[in-house]
Amino acid sequence: MKLSLKVKTAVAALALAIAGVGATLAPAPAYADATNQIKNGMAATNLSGGTANNLETVAKRVINVILYIVGILAVVMIIIGGVQYTTSAGDQAAVTKAKNTIMYGLIGLAVAVLAYAIVNFVLTKLTT
Repeated sequence: MKLSLKVKTAVAALALAIAGVGATLAPAPAYADATNQIKNGMAATNLSGGTANNLETVAKRVINVILYIVGILAVVMIIIGGVQYTTSAGDQAAVTKAKNTIMYGLIGLAVAVLAYAIVNFVLTKLTT
C-alpha cells in the first residue's frame, strides 16, 4: 500500500516538474517595439544580444525552474510533516518522524531560497 502511494507521489511530482519546465521555457510573447524607426519604408530595429545573451537567459531560466521546483517540494514536505504530526495520535515514533520531516522541509526551503539568491546575484554580477 505504501509503495503505490510513493509511486503516485513520484508521478505527480514528475508531472509538476515537466509542466513547470515547459511553462518556463515556452516562448515569450513578442510586442511591438516603440523605438523602431521607419527608414526607406523599412523598420530599423535595434538587435542587441546574440547567442551569449540568449544562452545566459536560458541558463538562468533553467536554474530558476529547478530552484522553484525544489522550493515547492520543500513546502509540500512541510505540509506532509504537519499532516503526519496531526495524525500521529500520540505515537512517539510517528511524532519524531513528523518533526524530522518538517525540519528537513524547512532546511530544504532555506537552501532553495539561498541558492536562488546566490545564483541570481552571481549571474547579475557576471552580466554587468
